[in-house]
Amino acid sequence: MLEKFERYPLTFGPTPVEKLNRLSEHLGGGVEIYAKREDCNSGLAFGGNKIRKLEYIVPDAIAANADTLVTIGGVQSNHTRQVAAVAAKLGMKCRLVQESWVPFEDAVYDRVGNILMSRVMGAEIEMVDEGFDIGIRESWKRTLEDVKAKGGKPYAIPAGASVHKYGGLGYVGFAEEVRAQEAEMGFKFDYIIVCSVTGSTHAGMLVGFTKDGRARNIIGIDASGTPEQTKAQVLDIAQKTADLIKLGQNITADDVVLNEDYAYPRYGVPSNETNEAIRLCARMEGMMTDPVYEGKSMQGLIDLTRKGFFPSGSKILYAHLGGVPAINGYSYIYRNG
Repeated sequence: MLEKFERYPLTFGPTPVEKLNRLSEHLGGGVEIYAKREDCNSGLAFGGNKIRKLEYIVPDAIAANADTLVTIGGVQSNHTRQVAAVAAKLGMKCRLVQESWVPFEDAVYDRVGNILMSRVMGAEIEMVDEGFDIGIRESWKRTLEDVKAKGGKPYAIPAGASVHKYGGLGYVGFAEEVRAQEAEMGFKFDYIIVCSVTGSTHAGMLVGFTKDGRARNIIGIDASGTPEQTKAQVLDIAQKTADLIKLGQNITADDVVLNEDYAYPRYGVPSNETNEAIRLCARMEGMMTDPVYEGKSMQGLIDLTRKGFFPSGSKILYAHLGGVPAINGYSYIYRNG
């Protein structure tokens, strides 16, 4: 579906699918849980799902003769770290707007993890005291204008690389990749679990799996705490991406499945249940997840399995989108493990 779109290779290739035997057995053995390891997808500063998206955005930045990538996120944004890495790889400058999206007061929150790596990679960082919102931010617009005023050629990448024309393409490719891996393994996944906030990862998957009738088998786990906004954005990105690739099938609001039960207490703040899910996954499988995104989608996967949401015998694919470096900003929570 993506043959006509230029792709700049930033990943190692297809990401591995790993069966989580011990976690599956611990949760009763009624379903088989697998993980697709997007956290291992690239050598660029620990990789992650945004690298897959950026493969389709970078060619446009190069064609625009840009010299500076400009993006935005929270203080411990995985996205901004990945954009900083890609800018370094391309030899471009990078301007990052880091807003105060998370009311978390760990003493080292703004000095470790993602933001530390962005600084080491040479990104110019502006800290802005503004709260969480997945929409287009004024601080980001101001930074784009500032780059222009100083004679630079900025390239605008919105939060999560999501509301970008090509933001959904990477995860359409993810669906194509999964289908090829399913053919090799000899079965199809009944459900795919994915964390959803700014929306283009979820939206791209939705479009990609519409091809074989599995759009509603993509279970988005909301981590935004603003589910109406997230759901609307997933739908908008999915519809625009479907038009862009000429899918030839309609995507409606009913196709967007978003579970709202696990985002509490708010974006970027883990609940006790999120922390227990992080510990359980780590101790069963040695697979680390983070307090902002993957910990909450793992919490959702574990809870839904325990509640019998998935029919017995189901094969479930957990999309591990990366983001573990953020856990360093929450070190006090895990000081005793």
